[in-house]
Amino acid sequence: MLTKSKSINSDVKKYWEITPCGTDKYITGDIDPLTIDWYERVESYRYSIEPFIHSIAQFTRYRGKRVLEIGVGAGTDHLQWARANTDLYGVDLTEAAIEVTRKRLELYDLTSNLQKIDAETLPFPDGYFDAVYSWGVIHHSNAPELIIGEIFRVLKTDGEFIGMLYQRPSLTTLRVWIKFALLKLKPWKSFKNVLYNHVESIGTKAYTVSEVEGLFENFINISITPLLTAGDTNRLPQWLISCLPNSIGWFLGIRATKKSK
Repeated sequence: MLTKSKSINSDVKKYWEITPCGTDKYITGDIDPLTIDWYERVESYRYSIEPFIHSIAQFTRYRGKRVLEIGVGAGTDHLQWARANTDLYGVDLTEAAIEVTRKRLELYDLTSNLQKIDAETLPFPDGYFDAVYSWGVIHHSNAPELIIGEIFRVLKTDGEFIGMLYQRPSLTTLRVWIKFALLKLKPWKSFKNVLYNHVESIGTKAYTVSEVEGLFENFINISITPLLTAGDTNRLPQWLISCLPNSIGWFLGIRATKKSK
């Protein structure tokens, strides 16, 4: 019998195995999959709607450092880490993401140490990495706190975590709640409930800033940056978008440092 964690993560795996994050047909159109043009379309779309990734990740700062990415997806950010000449490792829950990422790197004559694993248990020794990166992945796990604990373990002292988690008090959350609770005449459904059941794979979570601070309580120099996204502003007039604060954005960009014991 599967434990709850393994059961949820199995469902998450099935969902992302079908279409690695960022490779949906509405993005790639009729371009032949796994070609340079296909990958370039995936990359162009990603950074057009999430231009802040580069300023938070700061890929080139880690040249020569040992870096792990948790949840490689379509390999778009992984390619940037490889281009930065890092000693690169990547893990993902799905075989599809590992293969899409491996083939992407091969097209540019780049490599990475890629493995298909559940990041709730990482197969690396203590203090192995200078940096761990995970953009929009950890909140899909049944037990994000286990992944964050593993991140802390495999980071060197003064090593850095860089990533993103979803923010619950956001315009995107409100949109989802209106669609799947209010308009379904079930206004008693909580934000947590509708996000868990109706955003991407089953089990999706989102957090307040203070909850993220709690998840990273063993770290120091925690920087949390709310980011307004295309999902928050979709179909809103430009004049209104220009007035909206980042504090109600769907993304929380995170940087944190492993403190010494």
